[in-house]
Amino acid sequence: MIEHQGSCHCGRVRLTLRSDPTEASECNCSICRRTAGLWHYCPPESASVNGDGIAYQQGDRALDLWHCPTCGCTTHWTPTDPTYPRMGINLRMFDPNLWRDLPRRLVDGAAYQSSGS
Repeated sequence: MIEHQGSCHCGRVRLTLRSDPTEASECNCSICRRTAGLWHYCPPESASVNGDGIAYQQGDRALDLWHCPTCGCTTHWTPTDPTYPRMGINLRMFDPNLWRDLPRRLVDGAAYQSSGS
């Protein structure tokens, strides 16, 4: 089984991916452009998060954006709707060899925010 291990800077929040990411998504919404997240979207069963982070909700409150309470790194997001079938893992918490050469996909979250949808 494939497993990739990552963590926030201080190691308090640890992440595991159980698949190889095939692309990295960059979102330009107001929060993602500030946190510089590089997102891997996956079903919740394909990743695990260990450690106690702090959740932040913004805007439409559809997502909990998690960060470490010690070092502040944004580690992942989870949907507030438990039936939503994916989560986002910040690939920057992993060794750059995992994500450096992945194709990038732009997510235009800024357009979504300004549309009010």
